[in-house]
Amino acid sequence: MSAAPRIKITYATLRADNEELHALYEAGLEKAKGRLGAYHRNYIGGKERDGEGTFEVRSPIDRDILVGTFAKATRDDVKDAIAAARKAQPAWFRLGWEKRLSILADAAELISERQMEYGGLMAIEVGKTRIEALGEVEEAADLIRYYSKTARDNNFYEHPMDNLGDSSVRTKSILRPHGVFAVISPFNFPMALSAGPTSAAMMAGNTVVFKPASIASMSAVALMECYRDAGVPEGVFNLVMGPGESVGDEIQTNPGIDGIVFTGSYEVGIDLFRKFSTVYPRPCIVEMGGKNPAIVTRTADLDEAAEGIMRSAFGFGGQKCSANSRVYVDREVHDELVKLLVAKTEKLVVGDPLPRTAFMGPVIDQRAVDRHQQAVAEARRDGTVFTGGEHLTEGALARGFYVEPTVVGLPSSHRLFTDELFAPFTAVAAVDSLDEAIQLSNASAYGLTAGVFAEDPAEVTKFLEEIQAGAVYVNRRAGATTGAWPGVQAFGGWKGSGSTGKSALSMYYVAQFLREQSHTIVD
Repeated sequence: MSAAPRIKITYATLRADNEELHALYEAGLEKAKGRLGAYHRNYIGGKERDGEGTFEVRSPIDRDILVGTFAKATRDDVKDAIAAARKAQPAWFRLGWEKRLSILADAAELISERQMEYGGLMAIEVGKTRIEALGEVEEAADLIRYYSKTARDNNFYEHPMDNLGDSSVRTKSILRPHGVFAVISPFNFPMALSAGPTSAAMMAGNTVVFKPASIASMSAVALMECYRDAGVPEGVFNLVMGPGESVGDEIQTNPGIDGIVFTGSYEVGIDLFRKFSTVYPRPCIVEMGGKNPAIVTRTADLDEAAEGIMRSAFGFGGQKCSANSRVYVDREVHDELVKLLVAKTEKLVVGDPLPRTAFMGPVIDQRAVDRHQQAVAEARRDGTVFTGGEHLTEGALARGFYVEPTVVGLPSSHRLFTDELFAPFTAVAAVDSLDEAIQLSNASAYGLTAGVFAEDPAEVTKFLEEIQAGAVYVNRRAGATTGAWPGVQAFGGWKGSGSTGKSALSMYYVAQFLREQSHTIVD
């Protein structure tokens, strides 16, 4: 398959002035708009299936926009999906890893070819700006390509072992699939955080039962289309849509699931991690939240720091597990850093993300608005709101969920330095030393991402040696704590942010979907 002409966009793209890019996106957006309001079914055993009733997905941009109507799967639908996956798994494994990777490579090409349309759908569905949406679709394709490369580079994890001097004995280590993996994905990266784990599970020889966040079901349907059109056999990939209390619970408790991937909140993830294994241990890859710090020392380039903090705090409305939601800045440069950060924040355009002018669109729903407004009220009571804080309701914005990006000053002991908000809100505290900043950063239950801005090499070294986070950045204008890309930055959490110590976007990811077996053969 030949990929359509495209211009590579990532989360670290600082500018997108290419008119060809915008023309392609506008055409894709019009195609996406033509798909709005349709009815979509679950996909089980290679067949589309109605559920029991339906649910609607409406755009956070404007609640009058109906993204689509979706079949609500039942527990029986989930059971049938698991049965279909179990039936399909042996043949999928026997197909061989080269053929599996070839099929998934075709799926990656289809995602890239449809980048503009799928980017438009995602922008409407969850409120991403065009750069964020296009970057995510590109990442979804690159995840499949990169994971395939890591598998090939390792001869699909088959390695000869030593023997004890007897030439008639041959030994080797191989990795084999577990069977059926469940994948439960979040709304905030509805394609990348679906394509990554589902493709890794499938290339490893597992089959998949996939439940997306209900509010992002359209992106899940788009991913299913690519797998189906690329030739993924019936039963290998199954899509079940619906509420967590029925669909999600059946996935988590059904003994026919051999392993699970969950991306979402700490509260849900840690509960799943504690309960998933019953009769015997089962792989549980839990990728949870973050309360990600940026540290600014007195030697920092303050303009660079302010830019990086702003981009990571307010990109996609702060609705990233890697969002920069707390800042520790040396007291000597605190006021100047805040002044620069406020100036950059106040220049941001908040509004409908479909035109190219917006930097930040809506938050996902009314609950997100309420969380933001509660945090602002606490900051006004206990500290200082340097800028932002308002719920935007003028004109067309009243039909969506729009809030201002917000920078506040609070004591470092305040709960807004510890609780994840998933909103465009960052708190700043002055510190007296780098030691204090690192201590405060590490005091969190989370350990996903962190950043530092410092021109002193000794300060940088100290930060890198002592910070407790899975993805760290130094002097990054493109994003203080965000912007990881497949094969470029490994992305995974320590402590309460992740369960395995292995990262997505990296060379170790696919191996998590496999288990080791030793072969000793005597000729």
